Amino acid sequence: MIEAITFNEAGLIPAIAQDVGTGQVLMVAWMNEEALLETIASKTAVYFSRSRQRLWRKGEESGHVQRVKDIRLDCDGDVLLLQVEQVGGIACHTGREHCFFRQLDEGGEWQDCEPVLKSPDEIYMRADD
Repeated sequence: MIEAITFNEAGLIPAIAQDVGTGQVLMVAWMNEEALLETIASKTAVYFSRSRQRLWRKGEESGHVQRVKDIRLDCDGDVLLLQVEQVGGIACHTGREHCFFRQLDEGGEWQDCEPVLKSPDEIYMRADD
């Protein structure tokens, strides 16, 4: 199964998370082989955080877990599509339903076009707060 996948030079593959019920693209993240294998085994989304250089179990801090219902590989073997059930209805760290909340307006400016459902300050409570 892994042999069919073309990881990039960093050992990563982009993974698109899509809501299984609505078809809405929720987010794009990266997976390495370990993240993919854990995702398959646990049936919850596990990504590779490039900024932290470690596995990132979606929802580990926020509780907004992605339950994986289906995994697909594109025709070139270099992009994954995860169809997920988004627990809590929030996929984005900004507190929105999905990460694609900026829309290019006619003046060539990016405008927020989706509401914040929950403040990030409420989602990511700090232990010292």
